[in-house]
Amino acid sequence: MLVKFFKYHGTGNDFIMIDRRDLSFELPGQVAIAKLCHRRTGIGADGMIILQGNDELDFTMKYYNSDGYEGSMCGNGGRCAVAFAKMLGIIDHSARFESIDGNHYAEIESDDEIKLGIIPVSSVYFSGDHFELDTGSPHYVKFVGDPQEIDAVKEGYAIRNSPPYKEEGVNVNFVSHYEDGIFVRTYERGVEAETLSCGTGVVAAAICAAIQSGTDKSSYTIYTRGGKLKVSFERKGEQLFENIVLEGPVVCVYEGKVEI
Repeated sequence: MLVKFFKYHGTGNDFIMIDRRDLSFELPGQVAIAKLCHRRTGIGADGMIILQGNDELDFTMKYYNSDGYEGSMCGNGGRCAVAFAKMLGIIDHSARFESIDGNHYAEIESDDEIKLGIIPVSSVYFSGDHFELDTGSPHYVKFVGDPQEIDAVKEGYAIRNSPPYKEEGVNVNFVSHYEDGIFVRTYERGVEAETLSCGTGVVAAAICAAIQSGTDKSSYTIYTRGGKLKVSFERKGEQLFENIVLEGPVVCVYEGKVEI
């Protein structure tokens, strides 16, 4: 059947958005989602987000990577889902919704600025030249001299497919201190490519920057190839970070209908 879809992006991280609150069609399978996300023969996107009803919260967000498989939490996708829910009339200026990693709270600052609460981080592992942590998705964070000079696809692919990450995968972030914040490039598992921005990735990078610098800094401006984001948090201990907020712009690009 023909289903209406919308195309959104958050700092270049782009998604196919579909409203399935009325359960009028079956969830598309892995192969179908991968075809829709294909950039040459489909709509083209880093992933697909299905918005569904929820008896206790405003909505449920189901996220699928562009390979068609259900993914872990997507920060920019969550922000896009909130903007999508507002456009549908589900929410007004704030939202509480369910995702795969738990419940999230969000605020709409303006027509295109969304603040999203991220789950607390209680463990950050440092191994020689990189950090590892989970911000709703697993991340590998490596500080480098200049991320612009890194072959993020080649190096990210090699790390993501090396032991012990090959089976489950990991998102690989290359980070440097930059102007008044940090610059981040991310190779994402499930997309198996560099994305222009990764929400949970910039959160991971900001937390690692705070640990690495040894300061009490509690907010960072994040520069990505797709635009600028902001991350803030409260540091409660050496490795405990709470009240984490990801903030940035969201854009509705276009809408259409597609056969599912």
